[in-house]
Amino acid sequence: MNHNADDAKIVKLFWDRDEKALAEVSKAYGRFCTSIAGNILDNEQDVEECVNDAYLATWNTIPPQKPSFLAPFLGRITRNLAINRYKKNHAEKRGGGSAELILEELQEVIPGGISADSELIRKEMLEVISRFLTSLSPDKRKIFVRRYWYADPITKIASATGLSENHIAVTLSRMRKTLHKLLMEGGFDL
Repeated sequence: MNHNADDAKIVKLFWDRDEKALAEVSKAYGRFCTSIAGNILDNEQDVEECVNDAYLATWNTIPPQKPSFLAPFLGRITRNLAINRYKKNHAEKRGGGSAELILEELQEVIPGGISADSELIRKEMLEVISRFLTSLSPDKRKIFVRRYWYADPITKIASATGLSENHIAVTLSRMRKTLHKLLMEGGFDL
């Protein structure tokens, strides 16, 4: 399947404001978006609403944006909406959920309350993280991205890679320590 050609057709439908775009994006990426939202949210209704909100956000974003590849575009929208919904749902109660665990893991490296007094600080931090990701082997990069971007559970990553859950957990821990060290060396006071 040529995703780029299919993506171009779907984007054209959005661009032309053709409501068929919603059915086509759902058919092509519905399971993908549901998986991302489901890894973060613990309620089937929330997942369904989040995915529908992602389609609406896509409708409202194309045009003016014209993404060449829909998977990362939709993945980012779905992920951000799911995290926002998760935070809203868990504003008063803390702990227990898989998203909470993932946020706690990353909190060791990147403080969530970082004061981005300047857009420059945020951009510099993103550059360090980007260099870190490109320095990883493709297998390690996939593990990191699956865990911290797609919020995949360790069990799912282990199953997909054929590695043990312990191996995945240790690898993630080491990568977080390396990233933390790189950020500290970059002058970020964590």
